[in-house]
Amino acid sequence: MVTPKFLSQTPKTSEAESAYAWARLFASVAVGTVGSVGLWSYVVALPAVQADFSVARADASMPYTFTMAGFGVGAVLLGKVVDRFSLLTAVVFGALLIGMGYTAAGLAPSLWLFAAASVVIGFGSSVSFAPLMADISHWFTRRRGIAVTLVACGNYISGTIWPPVIAYSIETNGWRSTHVALGAICLVTMLPLCLALRRRVAAHAENKGDVAAKSAEASLGISRRALMMLICIAGVSCCVAMSMPQVHIVAYCGDLGYGAARGAEMLSMMLGFGIVSRAASGFIADRIGAVSTLLLGSGLQGVALFLYIMFDGLTSLYIISALFGLFQGGIVPMYAIMVRQYFPAREAGTRVGLAIFSTIVGMALGGWLSGWIFDLTGSYHAAFLNGLAWNLLNVSIAAWLLFRTKTRNPRLVPA
Repeated sequence: MVTPKFLSQTPKTSEAESAYAWARLFASVAVGTVGSVGLWSYVVALPAVQADFSVARADASMPYTFTMAGFGVGAVLLGKVVDRFSLLTAVVFGALLIGMGYTAAGLAPSLWLFAAASVVIGFGSSVSFAPLMADISHWFTRRRGIAVTLVACGNYISGTIWPPVIAYSIETNGWRSTHVALGAICLVTMLPLCLALRRRVAAHAENKGDVAAKSAEASLGISRRALMMLICIAGVSCCVAMSMPQVHIVAYCGDLGYGAARGAEMLSMMLGFGIVSRAASGFIADRIGAVSTLLLGSGLQGVALFLYIMFDGLTSLYIISALFGLFQGGIVPMYAIMVRQYFPAREAGTRVGLAIFSTIVGMALGGWLSGWIFDLTGSYHAAFLNGLAWNLLNVSIAAWLLFRTKTRNPRLVPA
């Protein structure tokens, strides 16, 4: 087979904003859409798996926790693979893990072996998010924001497409056959897409990014370690706040007497408007910067959380859920853009992975914390207030970084 010229292995010159860069972007979105199935499949399969293994709901929920743990650790470790080797290596490895994980899950004789396979699925699926965002940031300069956020949209597109397909397959073929089929589909789809991801970033582009990072670090007046810690704390805090509606909206609607189906529709609306938000936030970030965009999104997320406290009518909840998705969808990709602004290009995969890992920790902590507060108080009112408090911490960090950047007037070179 003859490889098209624009997919050849080694670029002769800088490829920023080129036709190949755009081809790589769309291939990355496709990989993200397919590979992110690991984040959504068990949400659909949980009732069938619980019935098959005859376990309690709490026990049946553990595989999802294991999946998220694998996803978070994989974001960091596969990010290191991208930095040291290439995106191609990471995606091939991730696809193989997804295939093996789903096959093992479909054949698992016990829930705990199924949960162990879920760790593998989550680890492999992590290649479909943070590593892809880190990589595409090298191929765009003027349009880096929109490139990163479009790649991040693959995650939400996956959440829109896969659940109904998986639900139909489970109803028709059973959850075990569905899992084995998902593994095969991911392998057959993701491995050919790797052909568009063969090139590596040119060395001179990485060096230019290092110059920009040193300028940014000097302008902020804090160490790289301190800055990375701030970004990670921001990631945890924004996602503790974000998890309150995302994790508990179905249960909240049930408590209000509207039924779980209405809550599921609201969750779907969040994800749908989240896609719009992510794409739009890229355009905004290219014009006003990632930190300003983070501050805007986080501030509006706080507004939506406050509206949840004020209104609980059915129509109001639909509107607020749509607004929440529209406000929060662009927050997480901003951390990837900030990493590329403030850190050397050769560290992008690892550091973006750390930032995304912090958001996973935030989602896990927030989901549990909201449930604990509900058990303690018998209401979600205090849980929404807790989300607002964490959101305020995120706003404070973003505001400090923005203030520090503006007052010290850095001159950043596009990386």
